[in-house]
Amino acid sequence: MTVGSRSGFVQEGKATFAVGDAFYRSQSAIARDLAILAAAVYRQRHGHLRVLDAMTGCGVRPLRYGLEAGADWVWANEGNPDLADLLTQNLAALPADTCRLTHQDANQVFFACYQQRDFYDLVDIDNFGGPTPYVSTGLWATRLGGMIYLTSTDGRATSGHDPERSLRTYGACARSHPAVHEQGLRLMIGHAAQTAAARGLGIEPVFSLFTGQVHRVMVRLVSKPTLTDQTYGFLAYCHRCGHFQTLDWRHLGRVICPCRTEDTPVVSGPMWLGSLHDGDRLAEMQALAEDWHWRSQARLLAIMAQEIDLPPYYYSLGDIGRRGQMDIPNRDRLIEALQGQGYRAAIPSMDWQGVKTDAAFGDCVAIARAVQP
Repeated sequence: MTVGSRSGFVQEGKATFAVGDAFYRSQSAIARDLAILAAAVYRQRHGHLRVLDAMTGCGVRPLRYGLEAGADWVWANEGNPDLADLLTQNLAALPADTCRLTHQDANQVFFACYQQRDFYDLVDIDNFGGPTPYVSTGLWATRLGGMIYLTSTDGRATSGHDPERSLRTYGACARSHPAVHEQGLRLMIGHAAQTAAARGLGIEPVFSLFTGQVHRVMVRLVSKPTLTDQTYGFLAYCHRCGHFQTLDWRHLGRVICPCRTEDTPVVSGPMWLGSLHDGDRLAEMQALAEDWHWRSQARLLAIMAQEIDLPPYYYSLGDIGRRGQMDIPNRDRLIEALQGQGYRAAIPSMDWQGVKTDAAFGDCVAIARAVQP
């Protein structure tokens, strides 16, 4: 995938387009790349691909879904009618019988889809702020077995810096700890799973991505609720010793850290505690990325695949160094040492300056100290 510009136009992948007064964030290209791969894999599996891009901006997403993922039909909706001329120009690269352009409120579009029984294989919602105003309505427009791609740009609501906002947004309490980048993804998936369960349906993650600025999760709509004590619960963190633990609602009144501190660990949730990714889909996406010579995307997908069965948190290298009173450890050397001791360990895809492992934090610090040069 290439990103570039020439003569006032921008090229991303196979799409060439003008930005004008529309919003476009080049740093989010990786989120679009993974969506294109997931959409292309879906089309290979099912033989069709109908996409609804609810907040299309400059039109880069519908262009790429059509040109690269092979979408049979793309509905590009942009709430700002002032962008009509720009989008008409940009979307002219798609055959007229494969694309529709409208300027409506996204929720109006979702309700219209449901009323007309016009369901989509992929609903892409690239909003500002939190995703919750669009999750319930977006599901109404999604085909059973289809996918919905959710966005959060509100890091304060997921990082513990504004617990009241996280309560308003997700119906959950987000507290501050070293794994908040992953916490943001899990709050989003948990909200989607709970919203689907209220309708007797469920969701399963396809992949989850944090770009350093934006959280994005793609989930698949399934016929049965996926909320269980194993997939939906709470994450506790001890600020004294760095220990994480998961718990269900039955044990919220008995949160005790193994270090026996008098200070109660902080508890975040409820949130999704299951896998962040679908291993089979990641493998297919990675194979396609390699066929397309998208090397950095293939590498990222390989890293994601390594973390699928690991606990729903990670340890930051900085925290390991600080608590172990040593220099920040070398990540790859630490992962190798953890694996040598029989633990599972991998790079967390949402924070490459961390370690995702089933080792206890104290053991991780001890092993890091042992391998210090």
